[in-house]
Amino acid sequence: MGVISLKEILKPAFSDRYGVPAINIFNDLTLEAVLAGAVQAKSPLIIQTSVKTVKSIGVEVLASMWRSMTEGIQIPVTLHLDHCPDREVITLCLKNGWNSVLFDASELPVEENQRQTIEVVKEAKQYGACVEGEIEAITGVEDGHGSDTLAKRQSLETSLNFIQATGIDVFAPSIGNAHGTYKSTPIIDYDRVSEIVAANPIPIALHGGSGLTNEQFDELIKRGCAKVNISTALKEIYMKSTLDFLLESQKKNKWDPPSLFSATRQTIINMVVDLTQQFGSKGKAW
Repeated sequence: MGVISLKEILKPAFSDRYGVPAINIFNDLTLEAVLAGAVQAKSPLIIQTSVKTVKSIGVEVLASMWRSMTEGIQIPVTLHLDHCPDREVITLCLKNGWNSVLFDASELPVEENQRQTIEVVKEAKQYGACVEGEIEAITGVEDGHGSDTLAKRQSLETSLNFIQATGIDVFAPSIGNAHGTYKSTPIIDYDRVSEIVAANPIPIALHGGSGLTNEQFDELIKRGCAKVNISTALKEIYMKSTLDFLLESQKKNKWDPPSLFSATRQTIINMVVDLTQQFGSKGKAW
């Protein structure tokens, strides 16, 4: 299938109630391995980049990596800019081939957030790209963005007015989820997802997916969370598998970087395949 829009990827997932992994990569190895895992699982996939990753690698280099690694790919994939409050970065990414952006103006008053989101949606459409929106900050800090302070939740009416006025393609509500590592099993407001979807059938983005239980994932996906974000889990498995390999190398006094990269890559592939099985997207590529 190849590179398509976020809306096209999420339409069957939302309709058939399975979740598409939306995984934040941070270098060339993680990008290639995550893609390889989705290909092995025959699953649609959303590759996400944080603003921090875009700035550290460079937008043109990252875009070139994306184009070369997805050329001829046989699964549906899309490239999404995660949690970006900077309109200039959004414009730069859209110009360089990102298919989707999350304009994160959750720290602004809802009225100003809505006004600017309407502008971002209009801009994105010029590139055939999609927009994810949110009006409440997701608790936790990820890649230098966010806050540990619990944000106030808006009313259902406010959420629905925002969705309808802006024309966003995906909505990310605060439902008790959080970025980073959970210190205890979170208490999730499942009904909030159901209420939004019942009033306005729009795919819901589940942020803070790393650390939720299988039962929580199942219930949220069943209620309409078609986009399931994973970031912390990839960072942890990348660094822990690397550490394990290096400790073993130290014992053997054998230092071979290609073997390290290969081992880390396989660990990531296994993680992605497991996620597609868990979210129900395995075998759903078309």
